[in-house]
Amino acid sequence: MSAGGAFGGNRGVAPTPPEKGVFPLDHLHECDSEKKEYIACLRSSGYLSEKCRHLSMKYLHCRMERNLMAKQDMSELGFDGENKIMHFEASNTG
Repeated sequence: MSAGGAFGGNRGVAPTPPEKGVFPLDHLHECDSEKKEYIACLRSSGYLSEKCRHLSMKYLHCRMERNLMAKQDMSELGFDGENKIMHFEASNTG
């Protein structure tokens, strides 16, 4: 008889969360305004994400500041050359 769980999985082995992803979720809606602003930009630009990159960075920065994701350099998230702009904007907003 096998010691595996349902569908052949191993019992007792804790799942590992993804390295990057949606965890933890924003249950308190701390970054909702940034998310809505980004989605509105996508809709108005015909879903051309490159036109809304500045808002995508703003959303990710919000998540990092509220510990909803690990703090990383924006270049690691695909924003080469734009990291200095984000830090400048963030330091001037509050």
